[in-house]
Amino acid sequence: MPSPTGVPADELVLEDIVTLTERAQARLTELRDEEPEGNTLGLRLSINGSQGIDFVYDLEFVPLATLPLSEQVRNHGGLRVVIPDNDVANLQGATLDFEHDGLVLRNPNKPKPLDLDNLTTDGELVDGVQAALLGEINPALAAHGGYVELVGVDEGDGTVYMRMGGGCQGCSMSRMTMMQGVQSMLRESVDGVTRVLDVTDHSAGENPYYS
Repeated sequence: MPSPTGVPADELVLEDIVTLTERAQARLTELRDEEPEGNTLGLRLSINGSQGIDFVYDLEFVPLATLPLSEQVRNHGGLRVVIPDNDVANLQGATLDFEHDGLVLRNPNKPKPLDLDNLTTDGELVDGVQAALLGEINPALAAHGGYVELVGVDEGDGTVYMRMGGGCQGCSMSRMTMMQGVQSMLRESVDGVTRVLDVTDHSAGENPYYS
C-alpha cells in the first residue's frame, strides 16, 4: 500500500544500503526542510562516474511521488534516501557523514577499470548520442572552450560513457555540466539513455574554464 508520499510502505523497512551518521541525518533533514514542500522530497544519492580510484557522486532532493520503479528507497529517521538500482552494489556499506567542512561519503567500494571492450560504439543509441553532441551539446560547450566526446554506451542499462576535453577537463563546474547539462539533454533527446558517466581524467586538465 502506498505511503502518503507515494512510496510503497514496504520499501521503507528494508535493510539499509548506505549508513547515515546522526550528524549527516540531522544536517540533511535541515536542508530538506528548507526546500518548498520538503516533506515530499527524498535525498537521491547516485554515482556520476569515477576519478582516479574513487567514484564521483551526486546528491539532490527529488520528489518521492514521481520516482521510477528502478529506484531503491530507505527511511533514515524520516529522511528518505533514494538510490538507483544500478548503483546499489557500488554503494552497499558506504557511510555518509557530516564534518566541519561538509558532507563526506566513505565508500569501501572502488570503481573497476573501464573495460572499453564491453561498450558499444555503433548502433542506433550511439547514433542518437552523436547527433545530440554534434547538433546541440558541443556547440553550447564551445563557448567555454570545451567539448565532450563519446567513449561508448552500455546498451544493457542505457549508460553513456563520456570524456570531457578543452576547458571542461579539470573545470570545477564539470560535474554540474555533465549532470545538469549533458545528461539532462541526452535523456530528453535520445530514447534509451538512462544516465551519463564521466570517465575524464580531470587531474590532467591543462586549461580548465573554472579552476
